[in-house]
Amino acid sequence: MEGACAGIRWETTGRTLVLTIDRRDRRNALDPDAHHQLADLFDAFAESDAHLVAIVTGAGDRAFCAGSDLSVAASLERANLPSTGFAGLAERFDLTKPVIAAVNGDAIGGGMEIVLACDLCVAVPAARFALPEPRVGLAASGGLHRLARQMPQKWAMEFALTGRMFSAEEAAAMGVVNRIASVGAGGALAVAREMAEMICGNAPLAVQATKEMMIGGLDLPDLQAAYEARYPTFDVMLESEDAVEGRAAFLQKRQPRWQGK
Repeated sequence: MEGACAGIRWETTGRTLVLTIDRRDRRNALDPDAHHQLADLFDAFAESDAHLVAIVTGAGDRAFCAGSDLSVAASLERANLPSTGFAGLAERFDLTKPVIAAVNGDAIGGGMEIVLACDLCVAVPAARFALPEPRVGLAASGGLHRLARQMPQKWAMEFALTGRMFSAEEAAAMGVVNRIASVGAGGALAVAREMAEMICGNAPLAVQATKEMMIGGLDLPDLQAAYEARYPTFDVMLESEDAVEGRAAFLQKRQPRWQGK
């Protein structure tokens, strides 16, 4: 699975789908066509048996994504976004496969919303993060809800109310960046690929059940409710051939052969 359309490139390595926003002349800001192209790709990723992890990154070394392309008037209208929100990801609440942000430069506005919608984030040392909407008379919309769930409250308030740029080190301290990639040696994308490869070494249904339980449990009122809830992917995992294979491989001291069923 590889191709390019509407300023988005995609390629497959093993079971990992890499999506690259390649609109460098617009600091990788998204217009409506790019939003919908990403939505289509995430739709395909969700349904694909061949892919377990997706990585989102930006082309070049200046910007991961600078939000919506303000030179295109239609980019300002919410009606022109896909039903799954900014970049086809921000309001996609039923995706059980992990998504990694490989932040190669500034993640601003909607770019920060992409980061918050991902499950993991790797950033280069020079990356900066911001929700600057208050500086232009707006609020950051859905990004605020994710921000408040992923950062301690006072850090989230500083991030949202000041609109200032935060460094990769600050973002890591706040809990929205997992790793800061070393300078050179492939940067954030190389580290993201390593993380994806580690995830892909695990049983696919177990990976999906893990994400579903962790995210789904947060929406429940308390820990007891989270324990008692039913998670569809977890139930499928328990009855799967891979669950049998995992135990057999452990007892036989060999590598498991996952089938995703």
